[in-house]
Amino acid sequence: MTTAPPTPGTLTGVPALAPLLARGALLSPLKRPRPDADFPRTRLVLPGLRVDLARLAAYERVCGFATGADALPVTYPHVLGFPMAMRLMSGRGFPLPLLGLVHTSIGITRRAAMPATAEYELAVHVEGLAAHRRGTEATVVTEVRAGADLVWESRSTYLARHRTTAPPPAGEPPSGEREPLPVRAEWQLAGDVGRRYGAASGDRNPIHLHPLTARLFGFPRAIAHGMWTVARCLAEHGTPDAAVVRAEFRAPVLLPGTVAYGAGDGRFELRGADGGRRLHLSGKVGPYPAA
Repeated sequence: MTTAPPTPGTLTGVPALAPLLARGALLSPLKRPRPDADFPRTRLVLPGLRVDLARLAAYERVCGFATGADALPVTYPHVLGFPMAMRLMSGRGFPLPLLGLVHTSIGITRRAAMPATAEYELAVHVEGLAAHRRGTEATVVTEVRAGADLVWESRSTYLARHRTTAPPPAGEPPSGEREPLPVRAEWQLAGDVGRRYGAASGDRNPIHLHPLTARLFGFPRAIAHGMWTVARCLAEHGTPDAAVVRAEFRAPVLLPGTVAYGAGDGRFELRGADGGRRLHLSGKVGPYPAA
């Protein structure tokens, strides 16, 4: 069965995140997630975007990237497109509740280095819903063009947990049973990492900001943003100008805390640094196109 292409909707500016998060929270109790639900078919487009260099520098500092580089970090276009994704996911037509929605993975393809001073066009749409062993998962696609050329794209999956009979994917090993990668560094994470990343990215989800607000959602302390963890790993690992990145978010990182960064053979991960095997993040980096 084929699906109709998304209907375009042109924006004149970046949506404000705070009202979208509030709207999504208010509408969450009305949502009834299921994999066969309808979803918004709109493709939001923002032409003529230029990067705020001061905000970019703040992002680079909190994530560990070198500041003042000519090109954008490989993860930064996600920050640019996130408010547009939230506009779609916080609306009445999106069937998954924003409260409790978990970012489970991201796949990024960067076809060339992206100058920080260039002009870009952003586009975001919901690609579809799928059954997951723990509920329903939505895939959100973000695209960045320089002129007519597609230079960067990502596919993020977001999970709404609910009762389901979907079986686990065949051949998927439990996260704790993977052999750990060689440890390259241990990072002591301060309690304000979530607040600093939130200020740089605009993503001020309360679970990342303070222990008190995190406890309202069942966490003993604030947790690090998943996109901060993958950005911090990639800042350490490095990526080629044309690259393919895949990361899966396994378990939250409590703040403050200590994590072990491991890497080898194009793969990277974050694990608990207390001698345990708890895997927080796993990922891999390769050249584009693949050799």
